[in-house]
Parts: sequence; structure tokens; C-alpha cells
Amino acid sequence: MIDWIQIFSNAAQELISPTTAAYALAALGLAIHFGYTGLLNFGQAGFMALGAYGYAISVLSFGLPVWAAILVGIGASVVFALILGIPTLRLRADYLAIVTIAAAEILRLIFTTNTFEAITGSAQGLNGYKGSFAALNPIPKGTYGFGPFQYNEYDWWLRILGWTVVVLLALLTWLIMRSPWGRVIKGIREDEDAVRALGKNVYSYKMQSLILGGVYGTLAGMIFILPRAVVPANYQTSLTFFVYAILLLGGAATILGPIVGSMIFWVLLSFFSGFISRAVEAGWLPFMTQVQAGQLRFILVGVAIMLIVIFRPQGIFGNKKELAFVK
Repeated sequence: MIDWIQIFSNAAQELISPTTAAYALAALGLAIHFGYTGLLNFGQAGFMALGAYGYAISVLSFGLPVWAAILVGIGASVVFALILGIPTLRLRADYLAIVTIAAAEILRLIFTTNTFEAITGSAQGLNGYKGSFAALNPIPKGTYGFGPFQYNEYDWWLRILGWTVVVLLALLTWLIMRSPWGRVIKGIREDEDAVRALGKNVYSYKMQSLILGGVYGTLAGMIFILPRAVVPANYQTSLTFFVYAILLLGGAATILGPIVGSMIFWVLLSFFSGFISRAVEAGWLPFMTQVQAGQLRFILVGVAIMLIVIFRPQGIFGNKKELAFVK
């Protein structure tokens, strides 16, 4: 028999999981890049990796406090954005896509190489950097919650802080997109030649957008590693593709879209994973192994997202009139 209660319970937990928060924040950064500015950044995994490794290395190798480690990660992402943007932002958008996807892979391979194993941990990654973050936890020791949402003090601290960052940056994004800066950014997405004719420095605005969205991805990378180790295999190109799926699912040029899209994506992934795994154990799928079942969940989630894209191409919260590329 299949334990439906356990399947739905595990899926419900993904609503407020740190991973969901991290992907929501990364997708919000892509909303600034792609949804509002029209920049094809396929290297958000690189920004997340810089946040993760910048934080972990700062704590483990240099003994920096949490706030300083966060600043190191942000500084690294700004430098990374400058390196990507300076040679490409004056060119067509597809050049940026090529450069960003290649640069993210280069970063991952650098973190994987044995040359810097003493600092990056090579393919084994890094661990043991959570102590200073856990020391800031004001929640007394114990297990708290109700129903499926029962966690210890560290897990609650991580969830509270992670989702607080998501809410604050979503509010910040909403404010800046309503500002004159945001209106220029949207104008660049629609027709950058017209914006340039009005005397605006399009190149400068694109660079600012690339840096801002990259910082969001960097903070997402830090949230992503706090419940787990830093492993370079987690920052493959598929990570960026998942973030884009979340963005398009919720709506590219929206604030709530990336957040709700991340929740739906991870709830669906957890549900299909639990259902297929238990269906194989119960003999409902005798032709399939557990390894194959693990891959099938991505296929089913992909089909679900395809249906949404077909019947709601602008995303759940999107507006067709908002985006030039879906008119």
C-alpha cells in the first residue's frame, strides 16, 4: 500500500523549505535580468556557487564572522558580473547567454579541480561552516511546529531567516521597479534604441541590472548551503534551467511569480518523487527500478510545466502585455 499521508506531508514541507526559498530568490534575480531587463543570463548557477563558496571559505579558511562572509560572497558576485558584462553587454543578448553559461561551468570546474583542494575541498566539497550561523539563533532548543511542519530550532531559524530575506528582497524589487530606474530597465527590455535616444546610458543600466540580479543569486547560494554541504556537483547547468523553469512558471516580469513558482516546482517534484518511489516498491510499476523512478519525476514535473506554459504562456502571475517577447 502507498502511504498517501506521508507523500502529501513530505510535499507540503517543501512549501517553506530553505531550498524553495533559495530557488525563489535565485528566480527573483533572473526576473530582474530576464523578465525586466531582457538579459539572457544562463549563468545564475555561477552566482549561486560564488555565494556558497564565498561564504563557506570565508568562515572555514579565514574565520570571518557571518556578516563579513556574506559581504565576501556579494563582492565576488559583483566582480563576476563585471567580468561577464564588460565584454558582452554592448552586444546582442545571445552573446551574454553564451558567456554566462560558459563562465558558470568554468567556475564549477575550478571549484572541482584538485589544485585548490585545500581551500575548495575539490569534488568532496566543504562542510563545518554552519556553527557561526547557528550561534546567532535566538530560538531555544527543542522541536516546534504542527502537522508536517515540525522542525528543531536550527531548521526553524534557517527557514525564518531564509524566507525573511526572500520577502524583503521581493519588496525591494517591487519598489525599485516602480521607480524611475525600474521604468528605464523596462524600457530597455522593450526597445533599448529608444531608451538610448532619450539620452540614457543603456550599457550602464544593463550592468547595474546584471549586478543586482547576480547579488540575489549569491544570497540564494548562501541560503541553499546552510542545510547541506557545499558540493560543486550541485551547481551544474541544470540548476539554472530549474530556476528558469520556476521563473517562467510563475511569470517572468512579476514579483510573486518566482516565489510561487518555486513553491509549486518543489511541491510537485517532492510529490512525484514520493509517489513514484512508493509505486515501484508496491509493485505498481514492475518494469521500473528506483533509479529510473528518480528520473521519471523530472519528466512528470516537466510535463506539468509544459501544460502550464501551453495554456498560460505568460506564467501564473504574468501579463502578456508586459513582455515584448510574448506579444
